[in-house]
Amino acid sequence: MLNYIIFGPPGAGKGTQAKKLAAKLNLTHISTGALLREEVSRATEIGQRVQEVMARGELVDDEIVDSLIKDKIQNGHEAGFIFDGYPRTINQARNLDVLLAAKALPLTLNLEVSADELAKRLALRGLESGRSDDNEATIKNRLLAYARQTEPLLDFYADHKRLISVAGEGTMDDVYQRLEKEVS
Repeated sequence: MLNYIIFGPPGAGKGTQAKKLAAKLNLTHISTGALLREEVSRATEIGQRVQEVMARGELVDDEIVDSLIKDKIQNGHEAGFIFDGYPRTINQARNLDVLLAAKALPLTLNLEVSADELAKRLALRGLESGRSDDNEATIKNRLLAYARQTEPLLDFYADHKRLISVAGEGTMDDVYQRLEKEVS
């Protein structure tokens, strides 16, 4: 079994690269952003609780996200998982290690992208996709939340010898080839 975390700030290309790696490696792709947006669009109890938090660009409560991930892991297949947008906090990382302890602890693939490039990508994505969380104010909040709460995970995974950093700039294919080299 293989498990990977695709890691990086908002706009680094995690979703794009996770989908490609999942297809190549026959992994279940789990995107917390997609899971949460689905909850909001279905107007579930969880969706109603997280809608405002997401609109402000803040991180959703660990307990909610952890429960969604646990459900997906329990219903996933044996080849493994690629996590996109999870974990985002140290507590979530510890939770994931507990959930996967009997299977295989994840290797983290970190996409390194400059702040200027992130701003360009997110602004463009907001225009193309119409995602409400890709506007200027929310982008700033998301990047601040990443710096404060998520970026410290780099040290967590480096300390556990489960971190590989990859240049995340260039074409989608260039980035994918770099990632593919690391997982082959």
